[in-house]
Amino acid sequence: MISTAQLIVLFLTSFTLVGVLTPIMRRIALKSNFLDRPNSHHKMHDEPIPYLGGVAIILGICITIYTALFTQSNISTEIWLATSILIPALILGVVGLIDDYFSLSALTRFIFQTLAGIFTASLLILSDSVGNPTNNLILDLAITVIWIVGITNSVNFFDNLDGGAVGALAVISLGLFVITRQNGQYLISATSLTISGSMLGFLLWNKSPAKIYMGDAGALFLGTLISVLAVRLDPDVASQTTSLLIPVLLFAVPILDTSVAVTSRIRRRVSIFQGGRDHLSHRLIRKGLSKRQAAVFLWSLSGLFVALATLLAISSSNLTLLLIFSGAFWIFLFAAFLQTADY
Repeated sequence: MISTAQLIVLFLTSFTLVGVLTPIMRRIALKSNFLDRPNSHHKMHDEPIPYLGGVAIILGICITIYTALFTQSNISTEIWLATSILIPALILGVVGLIDDYFSLSALTRFIFQTLAGIFTASLLILSDSVGNPTNNLILDLAITVIWIVGITNSVNFFDNLDGGAVGALAVISLGLFVITRQNGQYLISATSLTISGSMLGFLLWNKSPAKIYMGDAGALFLGTLISVLAVRLDPDVASQTTSLLIPVLLFAVPILDTSVAVTSRIRRRVSIFQGGRDHLSHRLIRKGLSKRQAAVFLWSLSGLFVALATLLAISSSNLTLLLIFSGAFWIFLFAAFLQTADY
């Protein structure tokens, strides 16, 4: 059991650490010329922006979690559980950092993501820590790998607007915290709150106009970490279908962004891994919103779906109609965004 006071300390520690580490990493990136240059048509910034924000996020989250663990009595068990969650995320964070510097091919990134997904899924299944098992080993493995790889890519795709992905991830991880706290999954809830605090700390520097980007290092680390937390989520609701769909609702907006972009690229017969201005943020800006307004819209939309997921998870009533409404609303948004201009 983690007390409310301890949770507040976790949140404030990750917020402060990332808030302090980010400008330090920014200076290092500027001195080492580690910059995201607007040398591609899908880039939305006009001047080079420093990378290494992802390193600040990784350090802030890991330092906070391990410092907190060393204050616990059953330290060996907790450290193993935390490390089993963090190792795959750290591996992909390193892959992302290499990609930020050397620009790896999409296939190389996908191979590493798939290997990390298989490793993590196997670990979760062998340790019996999948939140919603189907009791079919092959099916559980397939679903878990697809989920981890899919969400990791969605988070990476979604990071295309100053503050957009960071704010949405803060909301998603906060929702994950509320649900897992309610169900007594204390390690997951504490980690989720730590992520939320770190996102808000980074948002101080990443909001429009962004002074630093988290890059693939941060996006792949966060995507892997938060997708694994969601796999371990056990909403403890009567219907397994609802239980399986709650994590999907939590990530409804990043999934929507990826679905719209991928569908658009398939329709235009271009590679789905090719960068482009066909994401939700680009479409909102073409409709007349500023970067800040587009970011706030995406945060609000994420907040709505997270609220719906949380209500489904913590309510003791049968909320089938709410689930149907959520799905119908997502489909409506998908169709509406696809009707806007791709470029």
